[in-house]
Amino acid sequence: MGKKNEPGQVIHRELYQRMNFLYQAATLMTTITTSSTTTLAQTNNSINPESIFYDMNELDKSRKNSSINSSTNTKKSLIPLSRFYISTMKSIGTKQVLRIDPSIKRTLCKKCESVLIPGVTSRIRIKSKPEPQLQVMCTQCGTTRGYPARKGYQLFSEKSENIYGAKNDQKLIKE
Repeated sequence: MGKKNEPGQVIHRELYQRMNFLYQAATLMTTITTSSTTTLAQTNNSINPESIFYDMNELDKSRKNSSINSSTNTKKSLIPLSRFYISTMKSIGTKQVLRIDPSIKRTLCKKCESVLIPGVTSRIRIKSKPEPQLQVMCTQCGTTRGYPARKGYQLFSEKSENIYGAKNDQKLIKE
C-alpha cells in the first residue's frame, strides 16, 4: 500500500519543485545575452578563452584600445539551453503524468519549446475579428496562438465549479 495523502499536502511535491526550477532557469536563460568581440585574426576557428565572456567595462576598453578596425560585436543568447530545460520539464511531467498549469503552458511555444517573453521572444497583438483575441507570435519559429479576450472569459481550470474541493462540492456531498 502507498502512503496516505494528508489534507493540504501536495502529492509529488519534489517533482513539481524540480519542474518549477527548470521553468525558472529556462526563463532566466532566455533573458541572458552575452556579447563577445571577434576580430579577423580570431575567425580562423581558434577560440580565445578571454574573448568568450566580457565584462561591459572591459569590452568598452578593448574597443577603444583596439588598433584593428575590423572587429565585430556579436551577441549570443542562451535560448538553446532554455529550450533544453523546457523539454526536460515536459518530459518529467509526461513520464510522471503530472499536469502543467495552463498559465505556464501559455508562456511556452508548442513548436520550438521556447519561453515566450513579450518583446524578447514573442510579439503580442490584439485582434478584433472575427472575435476579440490576444495573438502571441513566437519570434524564434513564427508560430502564432490566439487566446480569447472577451469580457468575463475564464479558463476551464479557473472556474469555481470545476475546482475540486471547492465549497460547492462540499455542499453537494452533504446533500
